[in-house]
Amino acid sequence: MNDALLRQFGKRVRLCRKELGLSQEELAAIAHLHRTYIGMIERGEKNITLTNIMKIACALDMDLHTLMEFDHGK
Repeated sequence: MNDALLRQFGKRVRLCRKELGLSQEELAAIAHLHRTYIGMIERGEKNITLTNIMKIACALDMDLHTLMEFDHGK
């Protein structure tokens, strides 16, 4: 279940990033994270901390609740 959750979250981050027209590098710079870390999150390879989820939400100009709007069960 954890792997599926990480993949779903990563897909959500990618979708939101692309909707804003940002590259992974641009999102990483705004969020003060490394570009490769963003890629790993988007591929569901990293179990991200709440602190970094908040950094990404802020960088995407959305609240935490909105970023977390995805199907957690699939």
